[in-house]
Amino acid sequence: MRCRVCDTRPVADARVLLLGRPGCHLCDEARAVVAEVCADLGVGWTERSILDDPELLRRYSEHVPVTFVDGRQHDFWRVDRDRLRASLDSDRR
Repeated sequence: MRCRVCDTRPVADARVLLLGRPGCHLCDEARAVVAEVCADLGVGWTERSILDDPELLRRYSEHVPVTFVDGRQHDFWRVDRDRLRASLDSDRR
């Protein structure tokens, strides 16, 4: 199954994708929340920089960080710990 966002195969069963850019303080905060929640639930996640892909940069430059759960956009700018956990729990496979 390909990611609807970046048209790539998921990395090692990653259910969460975090799009961000280097030097972004909101991305740093989002990364910490995603890492914590995913570790607690045993869920894989991956991160991509929008700077590595011109299309991602065009689409999301003003909205990073952006999180996706199972290929669907979940949040942008801030990641709510409880909302992410609930989404992953409700969609648990």
